[in-house]
Amino acid sequence: MKKKTVPVKNFFWRKAPFLQILPPLIAGILLQWSCKPQLLCWYGCGIVAGMVLMLFTLLPAYTGYRFRFLKGMAIQLLILTAGGWISHQQDIRNKEHWIGHHTNQKEILVVEISSAIIPKEKSFKAEARVRYCLQNGLQMKRCGKIFLYFRQDDHRKETLPVPGSLLLLQKPLQEIRNSGNPGAFDYKRYALFHGFTHQVFLTSSDYIAMPENHAGVYQQALWASQQNILDIIRRYIPGSKEKGLAEALLIGYKHDLDPELVQSYANTGVVHIIAISGLHLGLIYWLLQSLLRPLSKRKTGKWFPPLLIIAGLWAFSLLAGAQPSVLRSALMFSMIVLADCSGRKTSVFNSLAASATILLLINPYWLWDPGFQLSYAAVTSIMLFMKPVYNLLYFPNKFIDLIWKMNAVTIAAQILTLPLTVYYFHQFPLLFLVSNLIAVPLSSFILLGEILLVLLSVFPAAAGLTGKLLSHCIWLMNQCMEYIESIPGALWNGLQISFLQSILLLLIVTGACYGYLEKNRSSMFLAGCCLPVFMFLRTQSFIQCGRQQKIIVYNITRHSAIQMINGRNCYLRGDPSLLSDPNIQNYTLKPAQMMHRIGYRKALAGLHTSGNYIDFNGKRILLVNKPIRFRTAANRERIDLLILSKDARVYFRELIKALDIQQVVLDGTVTAGKMAFWKKDCDSLQIPFHAVSVNGAFEMKLN
Repeated sequence: MKKKTVPVKNFFWRKAPFLQILPPLIAGILLQWSCKPQLLCWYGCGIVAGMVLMLFTLLPAYTGYRFRFLKGMAIQLLILTAGGWISHQQDIRNKEHWIGHHTNQKEILVVEISSAIIPKEKSFKAEARVRYCLQNGLQMKRCGKIFLYFRQDDHRKETLPVPGSLLLLQKPLQEIRNSGNPGAFDYKRYALFHGFTHQVFLTSSDYIAMPENHAGVYQQALWASQQNILDIIRRYIPGSKEKGLAEALLIGYKHDLDPELVQSYANTGVVHIIAISGLHLGLIYWLLQSLLRPLSKRKTGKWFPPLLIIAGLWAFSLLAGAQPSVLRSALMFSMIVLADCSGRKTSVFNSLAASATILLLINPYWLWDPGFQLSYAAVTSIMLFMKPVYNLLYFPNKFIDLIWKMNAVTIAAQILTLPLTVYYFHQFPLLFLVSNLIAVPLSSFILLGEILLVLLSVFPAAAGLTGKLLSHCIWLMNQCMEYIESIPGALWNGLQISFLQSILLLLIVTGACYGYLEKNRSSMFLAGCCLPVFMFLRTQSFIQCGRQQKIIVYNITRHSAIQMINGRNCYLRGDPSLLSDPNIQNYTLKPAQMMHRIGYRKALAGLHTSGNYIDFNGKRILLVNKPIRFRTAANRERIDLLILSKDARVYFRELIKALDIQQVVLDGTVTAGKMAFWKKDCDSLQIPFHAVSVNGAFEMKLN
């Protein structure tokens, strides 16, 4: 009687070895960031894993096969160790000569400008790399990256130092800090992940520019190429909005983009065409492949066209700023080109995981980059769901079928990116199918037209006609996006979910879609189990918001803003411009509003105001914004929160004779000199002191 053989399941990840490498690598990166173990721990883990693997080389084959799971665990531990070790090395704060470890104000820092100088609202911004410092005539090693801000009223753009210049800084650096406002973007962490930890604001007397340029030949050529392309676009494409979008589409230069236009593209779900990504690299790949097709048919030199294609892809990626999404696409297409040339079939999942692994080995902190996450989520989603979605409908007409195929790609990309979009941007565009159907082909035509414009720039007449045509196309695309945005119900905004809720939502959406499209019961069961947990957490968060009671003093430069929150209602007191300034609204008040799920009210339960006094749920608040004096009293009045701003002039040794002050807060309008004076007084009198410009926004919970 023959023994029945059980077929071995061939899981798809067995054909994609990088899918087995990526999880422990990510685990090591996360472990280093969250727990911050010392370098010695990673060396110890690496030695243990290496010894286990060496032991397996000495064991008999049968014994090695029997305990193969230990070998697998050792390999996983080794990869995890590599992730942790690389993360530790990448963190500039772990370097011995990092500028944060040496805060001697007598040092003269020597820095090299490492980027183009960008005009801002009131300054010019540049990135710089610290080369060394001069102390008592000695040159000492220092490392780190800083932001330089040159005051516009003290500089002209043509007189500013050029990239590659060395500057001698005679002004102390300031540590990059967060505003601390509720729901605000964590700018300090973002800057740290890119290696920047300090900044300095410079007048012309704060530095000395050295005459020689220290940039390498490659860097100078790259900057010159970028500037030449920008000059061509600015010369031949009329219209400020059109110029800004053209620069972003071709080389990812976003500093001339109109903020309202960017918001329109975000609200309609097509902001991805502004960020250089797979769509742009795909067009470049197709263009290079089409141009080099005659060469690829020749028997001799078959490797020449693929090398040219790869070189072209990477040249475009470097011109576009080498962002994670661009590098991911360049790696993916490079692997496809090499696989086609060698005649081997490769797993797309393996190529995707390989590109992620390489990028994380270069910079493990790209793992936190929203663009990195959205890029991989979109590509994975398209690979998993595009065909099943496309097969749902059949159209015999080729043109209609092409339109449906484009929509199928858009729908598939949204499945895995939906939780990330809601988590990071707190909104979901409901008309994304319509906007993508217009924007994707138009932006593709515009990108190819811009490449043609650069090539025709040597013929001014032809370049002028091409530039005008491109300007009209960009204007049409902008008008379409702004019109779609204005349609009622085009955007579902104000969405707020936690990190755990976003993970649950990802499992729900993935499980439900995969289960429905592939008739997979296990996936549907997973989605069904996660849904009640997600609903419970959402309900709990709404209940907590309904019970919240707090006072917030915001950290807004040159502005005073105090907010009282009771449940899901709030009252805002401060400068009249708070609600009319779009920057304050978009970057300070709206994030806090979404985080707390609140709406503004002119009257609030438990709130009573009388001049500069505010009584709110048993707390007495005094706002002082001008010179004021109080009479000495036997029974001092209790003040739970004293807020000082603008032209306040108080002396705490006199003030405490009339008031029993529990907490002092300085808002964003107080100067550094006043802050230092008041802090010294409060420290000596042991009164709790908080300056929002230094310590971030102040928050007092009342329950």
